[in-house]
Amino acid sequence: MAGAGTQTQRRRTSTHESFWRHRGFLWAKLSTVTCIAIVSAYLIDAPHVRPGPSGGTAMGYVLGTIGALLIVWLAALGIRKRVITSGHYSLKAWVSAHVYLGLSLIVIATLHTGFHFGWNVHTLAYGLMLLVIASGAVGVWAYATLPNALSDNRGETTRKQMLAQIESLDEQIHEAAQPLPRDLAAIVRLSLEHTDIGGGFWRRLLERYDDCANLEALDRVTSAKMVAPQEDAVVLNRIEELMERKAEVLARARRQMHITALLEAWLFVHIPATFALLAALTVHIVSVFLYW
Repeated sequence: MAGAGTQTQRRRTSTHESFWRHRGFLWAKLSTVTCIAIVSAYLIDAPHVRPGPSGGTAMGYVLGTIGALLIVWLAALGIRKRVITSGHYSLKAWVSAHVYLGLSLIVIATLHTGFHFGWNVHTLAYGLMLLVIASGAVGVWAYATLPNALSDNRGETTRKQMLAQIESLDEQIHEAAQPLPRDLAAIVRLSLEHTDIGGGFWRRLLERYDDCANLEALDRVTSAKMVAPQEDAVVLNRIEELMERKAEVLARARRQMHITALLEAWLFVHIPATFALLAALTVHIVSVFLYW
């Protein structure tokens, strides 16, 4: 029984352990040792190479081969994410290796170039690699922090419930506005008929809703209430309260969409850049063997 309890505790610990700390920073340690070994080998080899280190030396070919294989393996994470397993080759282990070995690629690829750069496909492949790594780092940050932000923003309310709240408030606003004359009712319709909850990708990403129809209608209702007859002012006061509640729910729903857009945005850079890197890497390798 004690053994079973220990195994259960280990499984729980493994479940809650982040990919950063997977197995006691195993991949961080392996990547660090690998980088130290490669830098040491480079420093030992460099003084004996004439005219100097480059991708065309024996060390350059070794580092290039390691780097190319590593890039292809790192790109396979998208396929691996669709297969759920546990143990040594779990998705968490793969992501941990992906992050730390991806960072080590900066050292490997830079030493492979021998610090020779120019306006050619070789430097293009190197630049794309840095772009992929940088965007990947942003993605790691996004997936480590934004889900918590999503949870904190919505509280106990789901996105579907938020939309239901907005619909319910619209119905209440519509019902409350029935006694109003045509000119005041037109202000209310501005909120009911022209409020854009989300919008296009860039609108959601930048969270720009300065032209929100509900806020404009709310401002107009507040102004109209000051000069309206007593019976209309009472109705407008109720509508003002409902529109303020609607503005709060809209802000929370739009914040959800903004955070989701942030999660999507890095993919629009990372995935295309990865394919571009694979294409440039292929051209780089083929050109090396054809012309060198």
